[in-house]
Amino acid sequence: MMSAKPVWWKQEDWLAVWLAAVTLILVLLGARPAMPVFKWKDAAEAAGLFSGANLTAAAALGLGLLVLSLPGALWLGGNAGRYAAGFAAVYAMGLVAQGLAGNAFVNQWGLEYVIFALALGLFLSNAVGVPAWLAEAARTEYYIKTGLVLLGATILFGELLQAGVLGMLQAVLVVSVIWYFGYWLARRLRLDEEFSAMLTTAVSICGVSAAIAACGAIQGDKKKLSYVASVVLIVAVPMMVLQPWIVKTFGIPDVVGGAWLGGTLDTSGSVVAAGALISEQAMKIGTIVKFSQNVLIGVAAFLLSLWWTMKESGAAREKPDARVIWERFPKFVLGFVAASLVFSALLSPELVKATKGVIAGLRTAWFAMAFVSIGLETKFTDLWSMENGRPFVAFVGAQAANVVWTLILAYLIFGGVLFPAPQF
Repeated sequence: MMSAKPVWWKQEDWLAVWLAAVTLILVLLGARPAMPVFKWKDAAEAAGLFSGANLTAAAALGLGLLVLSLPGALWLGGNAGRYAAGFAAVYAMGLVAQGLAGNAFVNQWGLEYVIFALALGLFLSNAVGVPAWLAEAARTEYYIKTGLVLLGATILFGELLQAGVLGMLQAVLVVSVIWYFGYWLARRLRLDEEFSAMLTTAVSICGVSAAIAACGAIQGDKKKLSYVASVVLIVAVPMMVLQPWIVKTFGIPDVVGGAWLGGTLDTSGSVVAAGALISEQAMKIGTIVKFSQNVLIGVAAFLLSLWWTMKESGAAREKPDARVIWERFPKFVLGFVAASLVFSALLSPELVKATKGVIAGLRTAWFAMAFVSIGLETKFTDLWSMENGRPFVAFVGAQAANVVWTLILAYLIFGGVLFPAPQF
């Protein structure tokens, strides 16, 4: 006999919203745990990662996340003992991933914790195997959706102005044109709608974070998400070397070069690193443009959710009335928007500033665990043989169009053609 559908407030989407909401309330009330430190550049600083204070901070944070997430895991049908044991292992691998990405040399190349978390999970899944107690805690959706709601609290509507009007204009033009082109190209290469949406959202907005949001919005396949995340981070490495070289070799103005980097490189770290190879001005402009695109994550997730809900309703030959839309709509998107609105309009700027670092650290912890979980649930053969290489061709083709289109926009918007060139 099939099990009954859980009551609405015990469904995974809502459980992630409740978990994130409780977390944010506790942080606002003053529960702000010390975040473990992951940045290091030499052996002496690496030893500091294993100091008593840092290990204590990491252990306390992990225990807090376990206690907060355990009720939701139980409501989802989990076993408390196996979940606790598996959670400790997944959390530890997430810490290792953040520690590897915290190295100054690795960070300079724009390699983020996401790729290390995925690699650790993939290694264990393919080389050793995943025992039942560990599989109990490989809850990708639960972790990702919780992290996304927390992300909403760090992307404020008021910061649109800080991102700059010109940066937002370029971001909107890049996202709108490249998303449609990338989606068209992916479909021409016979990728399904789900894969096409995740891949082109990653290209057009801001890489891995956008892909995560898109996957959650359309309830996508996690194997496809892991593929997109890997391609994003791999392609970013040669781009962050070649683009600064092109800027210098062809005498592109620094302000234009920075805007170009911010609109094309898919990770914030790679934008900063590549911009620094040009100049301080290029790095600042690139950061502003990249932040402008990051702000659009919520808008994109909301629109994708609506589009996917309507499309699925139509495919099932159901009239897409309000009830159907509500049932299919991912509730974590509402949590994302609500968190952004609360932190934008209802809280003082001082309180928002005081809590932003802790919330960002908590969000990163959930995302790291989510990508470890994706790796634990994936086989190498699933990635290497996926769609016979067509997703990679689609990604590179969309990124090539992105590079050309964004350079044109950067000249028009930041090069003094349509508007006065900004001075930094």
